[in-house]
Amino acid sequence: MNVPEQQPNRVRSFLFEALDIRGAWVQLGGAWREMTAGRAYPDAAVALLGQLAAVTTLIAANLKQSGRLTFQLRGDGDVSMLVMDCDEQLRLRGMARTRTGMNSALDGPAGDLRALLGDGALTLTLDTADMRHPYQSHVPLQGDALAAVFEHYLAQSEQLPTRLWLAADRETAAGLFLQALPGAAARDADGWNRVQILANTVRDDELLRLGAIKLIERLFPEEDVRVYDPRPVSYHCPYDLAKIYSMLRGVGRAECEAIIAEQGEIRVHDDICNHEYVLDAADVSALFR
Repeated sequence: MNVPEQQPNRVRSFLFEALDIRGAWVQLGGAWREMTAGRAYPDAAVALLGQLAAVTTLIAANLKQSGRLTFQLRGDGDVSMLVMDCDEQLRLRGMARTRTGMNSALDGPAGDLRALLGDGALTLTLDTADMRHPYQSHVPLQGDALAAVFEHYLAQSEQLPTRLWLAADRETAAGLFLQALPGAAARDADGWNRVQILANTVRDDELLRLGAIKLIERLFPEEDVRVYDPRPVSYHCPYDLAKIYSMLRGVGRAECEAIIAEQGEIRVHDDICNHEYVLDAADVSALFR
């Protein structure tokens, strides 16, 4: 029985061995649909959040140290916030926050990032086991597409030429990553330029529908490419009552009992996981017993 090469929810690294250029491909299917289920996001927000899911996975898969990576984009436009979180097991969770209006840019395509996010900033947070405090980095949003924003960020943070191609719809989120390693120019002076020109021919439908092998064969038929085994990616956002209890203990018993007296229950919505927690008087009494 032949198993199809295309396996959604996978990230796959590859290397142009004669050029010292590395790459990675990601395609998210069921994990991406789980993340957006019940959210009712407009098309433009879906496209941006899917692109962020793809690029976060690509970067997390290339981290040299295990840890949790979080990207947050904030702006003053119709998309006010995007958050994506990925741990060392490539377990994703994320959300978008939008504003709506009569002339909302959310009704259009997601191609113009500036029209959707407006002025804002990108924040990276990296938390590893050996860090006393998480590392954070803030940069202004530079670029008219999400891929351009992250190309600029990676060029600054890693000091290596990097290119990204991202695409997303309601069914699939996908991305392609290329980066010239320090010895690339010495191996082939035209290699980086040639690979970029070839990759620029990729179409969104190819990113979203083709598997890694077929896409690489289509884009780089004359290049010697080593493709590594895929790594699975999943959506992971379980209910976490302990987190809610800890938060309510921080609020205090008097305040919690006042809310119960007024409303009959306490409702807490977890935005990033889209979970609703409901506590009644007995739950609050037990919480502070």
